[in-house]
Order: sequence, then structure tokens, then C-alpha cells
Amino acid sequence: MLTRVRWSTLGEDLLSPTTLQALWLSLLTAACSTLACLVLGFPLALVIARASARLAAVLRAAVMVPLVLPPMVGGLALLSLLGRSGVVGRPIFEATGLSLPYTTAGVVVAQTFVAMPFLVITLEGVLRTSGQGHEWVAASLGANRWRVLTRVTLPLVAPGLVAGTVLAFARAMGEFGATALFAGNSQGITRTMPLAIYTAYNGVGVSQDSALALSLLLLISAIVIVAGLRSWREEAVR
Repeated sequence: MLTRVRWSTLGEDLLSPTTLQALWLSLLTAACSTLACLVLGFPLALVIARASARLAAVLRAAVMVPLVLPPMVGGLALLSLLGRSGVVGRPIFEATGLSLPYTTAGVVVAQTFVAMPFLVITLEGVLRTSGQGHEWVAASLGANRWRVLTRVTLPLVAPGLVAGTVLAFARAMGEFGATALFAGNSQGITRTMPLAIYTAYNGVGVSQDSALALSLLLLISAIVIVAGLRSWREEAVR
């Protein structure tokens, strides 16, 4: 891929209007989906870490389903659940007229679906490792649950929380299959960077040079995230 990038026009390709539009949409939706992962994933990780072995195994298996499902199957599952004729989506649409598929909000839902396991599994491991000893001590000294959570639990699991958040954001940025099926590929609305790259090689959307530039940007971002997490965790251990 590096040999095919046109380096002389790389800056121009990255700054073209359609490329910037796809880049901005990817950053916006990935940020929103990461926030959703935090809001939903932290309590879920806490429940799994503190649950009995049998219940934790069931919940962990449910959380990991998006990791092993083919992306298109994940998109089909979201349509079956949240589509206009879906189990949940149909009554919502009939009552309010709101529909998630083929909207920017649908992109966020699809990204959250595939990215949340990275946050939950990472955070659950840290919660189990840290144990509950410090929390019990704080509670015995009169701290309420909110104070225990904010003053004891969160500082203890902060490294895992940061790592899981970054991994979730990176996964959301690179999401393609579930987004394509559930949210579609509409320019300016649902066409994120991976979809822009795909459509470029089908003669639609950005040029192939811009697609290669976007691919290079995603590749560099992935390398920076992985390398940065590794060095940061090594320093944290020291």
C-alpha cells in the first residue's frame, strides 16, 4: 500500500472536501460511540467482575458475541432488532416515527455494537485484578457507594479504563461491515472513512488516490495507538 500512495499529492488528497467530510464524520461518530461504550460498558464490566462465576460467564459470552460475529451478520442483527420492522425498532417507529437505520445515529449504534467488547473485556480484567479489598475498607470507614466508586474504584482501574477507551475508539474508527448494512453508505450522512475507501474502488465517492491516503491515515493511527498504549502501560507498571 505504501508503494501505491502518490506522495506528491498526499496533502491535496487528504484535504479534498469529500475526504475531509469522511474523516470528520468518522471522528464524530467514533467519539460518540466511544462515549456510549463508556456509559454502557463501565457498569456492565463492573457487574461481570463482581458477579458469580456462572453469571459472569454468561454475561461475558454475550459481550464477546460481536467480536466473533461476521460484521455483516452483526449489521443484520441490528436491523432485525432496531430496523423499522425490527423487534424494538418497529414499536418505536410506529409510536414516534423515528428510525435509526441509514442515519448518522445508526452509524454510532453500529460502531458501539462492535467496539464495546474491547472496553468491557479490558476493564473487567482490571477490575478482577484490583479486587474488592480497598472498596471494603473504604465502605467500613463510612464511605457511601458513590464515594467508593469515585475515590477508590475509578482511580484503581484508570489504566484499564484508558486502554479500553482508546481501543474502543480505534475499533469504531475502523468499523465497516455492520455500518454498511445497518446505516448504509450515504455521503455526508453515513459514509465514514472505511466506507469512503470501499466506494472509491467501486468508482463512487472519493478518488482512489484519496482512498489510499485515507488508508494510510488509518494505518498510521492504528500503529500510533498500539505503540502508544504499549509504552504507556510499560511506564505505568514501572
